[in-house]
Amino acid sequence: MTANEHESIHFVTGRLAESAVREIVDELSKRHSFAYTIDVLPITVAALMTPKWLMRHIAIPTHATRVLLPGYLAPHLDEIRAMIDPQHPSLRIDCGPKDVRDLPTIFGNRRYRSDDYGQYQIEIIAEINYAPRLQRRTLLTEAERLVSQGANRIDLGCEPGVRWIEVADAVREMTDLGIAVSIDSFDPWEVEQAVRGGASLVLSVNSTNRQQALDWGVEVVAIPDEPADFQASMVQTAEFLLKHKVPFRLDPILEPIGCGFARSLGRYLKTRELFPDAAIMMGIGNITELTDSDSAPINTLLLGFCAELQIHSVLTTQVIAWAQSSVQECDLARRLVEYAVRHKVPPKHLEERLVMLRDTSNIHPSPSTLDALAEQIKDNNYRVAIDGQQIHLMSAGVHLTGTDPFEIMKELFKLPQSSNVDPSHAFYLGFELSKALTALTLNKRYEQDEALRWGLHTRAEKHHRLARKRANQEPEE
Repeated sequence: MTANEHESIHFVTGRLAESAVREIVDELSKRHSFAYTIDVLPITVAALMTPKWLMRHIAIPTHATRVLLPGYLAPHLDEIRAMIDPQHPSLRIDCGPKDVRDLPTIFGNRRYRSDDYGQYQIEIIAEINYAPRLQRRTLLTEAERLVSQGANRIDLGCEPGVRWIEVADAVREMTDLGIAVSIDSFDPWEVEQAVRGGASLVLSVNSTNRQQALDWGVEVVAIPDEPADFQASMVQTAEFLLKHKVPFRLDPILEPIGCGFARSLGRYLKTRELFPDAAIMMGIGNITELTDSDSAPINTLLLGFCAELQIHSVLTTQVIAWAQSSVQECDLARRLVEYAVRHKVPPKHLEERLVMLRDTSNIHPSPSTLDALAEQIKDNNYRVAIDGQQIHLMSAGVHLTGTDPFEIMKELFKLPQSSNVDPSHAFYLGFELSKALTALTLNKRYEQDEALRWGLHTRAEKHHRLARKRANQEPEE
């Protein structure tokens, strides 16, 4: 929503967030040209507000066109609207975000996603390397795990030089579970057995084994004999398969960085030029597994290339430590890039689960805001915050700053106020200070009692401090 000069927004907050709200709203009003009022209610923490308590204290100006309530009231929004509507029938009443730093997102700083977000065309083929070495139960469990993470097909990677005698039984058990299977082998006997068991795709076929492909009756992946001669050997194999009506996908082979990566991307462009309507597959594991880098941004970039070139299948693995969530990353990335290509928009502010190491927003309260907050605190509860440069530990009469949690705790225990810190509370503070240090190191968002955001790896945390307050403390009058 974009505000304008005819709009007057009434922001509702608690005492401790007042300075931050005034700072952010003042900037937003200049940027988006709206008038505003701020209603600071007599409560320390806005999260403690209840609908009935709110109605006793809120004072809505007659000229207000919109009210923005704290985000923690969202579950009660219909009840609040029903209570306010009789006196202000034309008033728009919404809840803002739980964190005041996210206020800019409701004024157009987050990209709109239409209802078709989430569609995709790219098939994820997840390879299980050295499948013959695994116990059958382990193999099936791993296949089911990969499918649950987003894989559409499981590729059974065979072991060169060691024939997998039980391959047909393994494939049959997997297909009985409803899992699509491909077989990755150049041993014609292994491939034939796998196809009899239900495998519906063979990786891979070139001039050395394309004759046998005539007997398998399934789709194959055609590759060059050598990447450098793809225009000769892969094209010849493709023409052979076309002549004999064998369905196929083309894969000119993606090579690792330093070993012809840029040139191999050019081969995919050339392949699409030569075969405008053919199915193409890209083996992206050659980059994610062989590059010292987190896999998520690499997967996203490669799938973006695939989406633009209409490459509708990728082969991935997740063996190396830094790529062990590749299937989940590809599942999110294929939806993101599909949306971006279809709507012709940059893939920005659309999928926060792919932002892991850093954050989608790293707005921090300013040191002056935290100074004002510390001066207002009258109780003995400890607040932890960061300003982007330092950690702040605050309580009544206490305001310690630094970048080392151990030093901050050492300074705290020198103060008489620390007499209320029992071992359990000390553990809690140490945990929060450590999270704050991590956020400071990576310039991430930090909010006390909230999990740090790690994209799809975020692990929810219980709200220990707020849970205690809600249990023992009524809203302050």
